[in-house]
Amino acid sequence: MEKYQKKQKLVFRLNTFILLLSLPLLFFGLDFFVFGQRISFDQHFSGVKKTVDEKEFIKFHLSRLVRGEDRRKLDETGFACDTAVHSVHCVSTKPVRIDTRNMTVYIPSCSDLQNETSLRPYARQEDLPKTVSPVRMILYRNNTDPPPCEFHHGLPAVVFSSGSTGNVFHEINDIIIPLYITTKQFGSRVLLVVEDYKPSFVAKYRAILSRLSYHEPINPAANATIHCFPSTIVGLKYHDNLAVNASDIPGGYGMPAFRTFLRATFSLRYAHVSQVPRPRLVFLSRTGTRRILNEDEMIEMIKDAGFQVLVVKRSKLASNVEKFSRLINSCSVLLGAHGAGLTNEIFLPTGAVMIQVELLGTEWASNTYYGDTARAMGVRYLRYRIDPDESSLVKLYGRNSSVVTDPGSVFIQRGLIPARIVFLDQQNVRINVARFRETIVEALSIVTDSFAR
Repeated sequence: MEKYQKKQKLVFRLNTFILLLSLPLLFFGLDFFVFGQRISFDQHFSGVKKTVDEKEFIKFHLSRLVRGEDRRKLDETGFACDTAVHSVHCVSTKPVRIDTRNMTVYIPSCSDLQNETSLRPYARQEDLPKTVSPVRMILYRNNTDPPPCEFHHGLPAVVFSSGSTGNVFHEINDIIIPLYITTKQFGSRVLLVVEDYKPSFVAKYRAILSRLSYHEPINPAANATIHCFPSTIVGLKYHDNLAVNASDIPGGYGMPAFRTFLRATFSLRYAHVSQVPRPRLVFLSRTGTRRILNEDEMIEMIKDAGFQVLVVKRSKLASNVEKFSRLINSCSVLLGAHGAGLTNEIFLPTGAVMIQVELLGTEWASNTYYGDTARAMGVRYLRYRIDPDESSLVKLYGRNSSVVTDPGSVFIQRGLIPARIVFLDQQNVRINVARFRETIVEALSIVTDSFAR
């Protein structure tokens, strides 16, 4: 019995000695053997390492959202905002509390003074819809007690507004692309807090939202309490019209990466136009303003030139993003008069053609919103600039009116809103089919050349 007790003491002392000896090795993930048994510290402490790695991963990518002096401020204080030409967003690497009852974000501060700022979390700050609500950010001192947490989350919050929805250009340009720019680098490890929550918007873009975050978006109105997060982003980064610039914040990915993201999200079949089995053109028919008055005649000409033609008139189809994206992706040419529907060019395969019927007074917007985007995506952009006699404005204002002869002067003299009413709301077009055939033949040549390669 005495010998057995001595042996037990010896084993205990040896185990203690080995444990103390091995403590410096814990962080190196080494394996070794004690009395023939394998001890894997990598296995036992992988949870700790994973937590540390996750925190560093999140902190690194949060820091990518600010640059220069703002980056230095973030490193020193844990809070900074990027204020650019179009957008403003703020980043906190410190734990925050968000009171979703009144959308107030409580952020700890090292300063002796309590500061407060407000931000409407919408990407295009120069074109804020009235429906976007403000978010208060309170930087509180150490001796201030913010409201106690009721829900604890392990991932950063990304707070943004669903804004004014219903227009596909603004949904994609003002919300979806900026959300992609802001969150893509986190690999879905964020929680989306959607202020001004609109169920229709969330349902429409659920495939995209679920790819950018593993979790269901938080509706503040339905979760009116205190939520705690390890860090947060308030607002979204915006680059330009329908643009993702690799050189801009956060850097590293551009429009090609966004297109790859869309193909994966919606299971789009065709990466390049050469994969589309036959020349296929989709025509976005407008039923309100900017209508093509002789579209039946135009469609017959396009068929005669050699295209299979799909005509989209139903807004219900276009509102189903998953189905509509696949339809657009199955075509080699997208055709339409200037308008929000052309935003769907983002689903075209590379090498496809986008034809825009450029009406009077829409030259700048046509090129800036849709022409530049097409070129950045590797889509061929063809513009059909109508002659004045093809516009209904000749009959409405007269052939010698400045509306017809000098559209630019109308914007200068009357202002943006009145000019938009003239050129966007009052204008229809009767296509010169013989002249337009030249553009169609060029488009056919482009896509058939792709088949031959």
